[in-house]
Amino acid sequence: MRLSDLRKGDRGLIKGIAPEGHDGPGEIGHEELERRLLEMGFVEGARFHVLHEGLVGRDPIALRLDDTRVALRRREAHAILIDCDNTP
Repeated sequence: MRLSDLRKGDRGLIKGIAPEGHDGPGEIGHEELERRLLEMGFVEGARFHVLHEGLVGRDPIALRLDDTRVALRRREAHAILIDCDNTP
């Protein structure tokens, strides 16, 4: 499952990063996207909670990642593999 598939209130664990489809024109590339996500704290085992979704196309999404709040576009969140558990 991918982080981009979730809705407000969903919770779970980060399982990894798979940045496929981010190498076209105007994209930052696989390695750069993976580096940025890791620097923001999207590491295996980190817990998250989706806090908010934007009004237009549910984009961007805001989430709590361990003790940090982060906002991402859904196309970037699509690169993040998760295990959704929805437990508090």
